[in-house]
Amino acid sequence: MKPRMILLALGLSLVVAPMCFAQNLNMGTLKLNEAKSKIPAGSPKNHTVVYEAVGDQIKVTVDGTDGDGNATHNEWTGKFDNKDYALVGDPTADTRAYRKQGARTLLMTVKKAGKVTINGRIVVTANGKSRTVTTTGTDAKGKRFRTVAVYDKA
Repeated sequence: MKPRMILLALGLSLVVAPMCFAQNLNMGTLKLNEAKSKIPAGSPKNHTVVYEAVGDQIKVTVDGTDGDGNATHNEWTGKFDNKDYALVGDPTADTRAYRKQGARTLLMTVKKAGKVTINGRIVVTANGKSRTVTTTGTDAKGKRFRTVAVYDKA
């Protein structure tokens, strides 16, 4: 009976371990690497982004500056299930939705009053030490934009 239990435990660990590792790639504190990023002058910048587990949900906390250099802070708590969850602290948006696309990519949709304002693609490197966030959208003045922000894990 003992060999059976050992094999069962080993089998379960082989299934569960990769799932935990994949989720961990999205977790942690990230710092903007401005030298590697392509953010147009006068655009908002997210200097620090923190992904953390809160129960069965994910909390994303963002600190940065707006286009005028004023401090910004916003928070989102939800799941990576492509459903809109409330975004608190961002005057340009009220919901954000994430969905997984493979093990290392998240797709993001940001809305204001139900209208999509930003689409994003977040790709984590295979080693999990950095990620590239590409966003496209329309700003409050109706001008189209595209940014590529590179973040390093702190």
